[in-house]
Amino acid sequence: MNGSFLHKELASGRWYALTLFEQLGNIGSEVSRARRAQGANPARFQGAVDRALELFDLTIADKRWRGRLREIGRAREVFCDAVYGGGKEYGSSLADLERYFDHFAIAARR
Repeated sequence: MNGSFLHKELASGRWYALTLFEQLGNIGSEVSRARRAQGANPARFQGAVDRALELFDLTIADKRWRGRLREIGRAREVFCDAVYGGGKEYGSSLADLERYFDHFAIAARR
């Protein structure tokens, strides 16, 4: 694996042992971190954004979710719009995305 991953242990294979709910719940954790840091701590905000994008990409690369790629890819696109486009394209915010991903984290715990 490429050594440039932020989540080196997950990228080396552990990510692919997680369920879809667990993967999306973990993405949601980074979305939540980004939301809390937005406007308050630029370095933490960018770090959370970078980690979330990496987890999105790892999830998209997971061959088990081939039938869900459109949904996962759209969630990534909406996240990018909220972060980089001010929510202009989809009218969403990091708070909206946090609520969306919370459902996956709750389902993963059950």
